[in-house]
Amino acid sequence: MFQTMQQCTDFIFQLKASSYKGAPLEAMKKILAALGHPERKTKFIHFAGSNGKGSTLNATREILMAHGLTVGAFTSPHLERANERMTINQQEISDEQFLSYANAVAQAVHEQLEGQFPSFFEVVTLIAFQHFAHEQIDIALLETGIGGRLDATNVIIPEVSVITTISLEHTDMLGDTYALIAAEKAGIIKKGKPVIVGVENQEAQEVIRQTAQQQEAAFYQLHETFHIERLESGAFHYKGDCIISNIQPAMEGMHQQNNAALAITASQLVLGELREDAVREALQRAKWQGRFERFGTNLILDGAHNSEGAAALVQTLQQVEPAKKYYFLYAALQDKDHGISIQMMEKVASALYFTTIPMPRAASAEALAKHSTHPHTHIIEDWAKFLTEHQLAEDDLLIVTGSLYFIGEVRTFLQARGMR
Repeated sequence: MFQTMQQCTDFIFQLKASSYKGAPLEAMKKILAALGHPERKTKFIHFAGSNGKGSTLNATREILMAHGLTVGAFTSPHLERANERMTINQQEISDEQFLSYANAVAQAVHEQLEGQFPSFFEVVTLIAFQHFAHEQIDIALLETGIGGRLDATNVIIPEVSVITTISLEHTDMLGDTYALIAAEKAGIIKKGKPVIVGVENQEAQEVIRQTAQQQEAAFYQLHETFHIERLESGAFHYKGDCIISNIQPAMEGMHQQNNAALAITASQLVLGELREDAVREALQRAKWQGRFERFGTNLILDGAHNSEGAAALVQTLQQVEPAKKYYFLYAALQDKDHGISIQMMEKVASALYFTTIPMPRAASAEALAKHSTHPHTHIIEDWAKFLTEHQLAEDDLLIVTGSLYFIGEVRTFLQARGMR
C-alpha cells in the first residue's frame, strides 16, 4: 500500500503501458465493480476531441458553477502535479484523498487482476470516479485521454457528450483517416443521450452524425443547430435555443469562441435554462492554463501539440497581435506530425528555436529542427537559460509551444521566478 504521495505518484507515473493484457476496458470494469461502481453515482458530461477538450470543459464548468452547481472535473495532462487532474469547483483533490483512493485501487488490482496494474491513465480515472462519488457533487465533467470508444473514461452513461474537433493525431492507435478517428471519438455517444459537435471536417462530421442516429441521440452541430455571430471586438453573439448577446470570452481566438459556444449548449442541455448575465460573467472568467496564456507583455505559452492546434495558434496570433514579430520556442514528443506544425509556424516566424524535453518519448531538438527550412532556425540546449537571457524588443513576441508537458515545465519555471 502507498504510504506517501511521492511513493504513490512515483509508482503510478511508471504505468504508462498497462501490464494488464485483458480485453479493452476489462480492467476498468473489474475494478469499478470491486469499488462498488462509483461511476454510477455521479452525473457526467463527457468530452472528446483532438483539440479544445480542456478549454470547452473549463468554460462549461464556469457556466455551471455560475448557476450554483457543485462541479467536478477530470482533465489531462497535468502541468505541475497529478492533483490538478481531479477538482471540485476548481479545488484540487488533497494528497490524503488521492492516497486513500489510490490505495483502494491498489487493493482491487491485487484482488481482481492478480496484481497486474492497468495504465497510469486508468488508475487516475478510477481515483477521480471515487472522489466524485464520495463528495456527492451535482455533476462531473470528464475528459477522454485518447480517442473515446476504448478510452478508460468510456464506462459512464453521460447526460451529454461533447466532441470538439477531429484532427489526424495518434494515427497508430486511432486510424489514419478523419473517418476512422471520428469513429473512435464517436464511441462516447450513448443511447438516447444528446451529443454536441464542433467538428468542421465533413468526413468526420458525417461519421459522428451517423453514430448519433444509430444511438438515437439528439445531434447538436455548431454552425447548424446553434450559431456564432462574431464581432470585431473579439466578442460574439450566441444563437441557439436561447440567444445571448455580446459575450466577451477570456480566451482569445475564434476557436475559443467555438469552444465557448459548445460549452453554452452543453450547459443549457443540463440546466434547461440559462441566465444571460451568469453566462457572460462565467466566460469572462474561463481561462485555461497553458492555452494562449500570457506571461508579461511579450511571452505566450500555448500547448499547440498538433497541426490543428498550430493552425489555431497562428490564426490567433495574427488576429490579436498582428503587428508583432513572432519567435517560437518548440519542444514536443515523438508521436506527432511535427512537420506540418513547424511549416505553419515558420511561415509567420522571425525565428524558430528547438529544444528537447527531458522525457523518454521526447523528440530531439535536432530531429525537430530538420523539419524547418527557415533561415533563422536554432537549437537550444538549455531552454531555461534561453528564457532567462533572451532579449526581446517591444514589438517581439516569444511563443513557447508544443507538448503540454513542455508547457508545464516552462510554466513552473516562470512562476518560480515570480513571472506572471
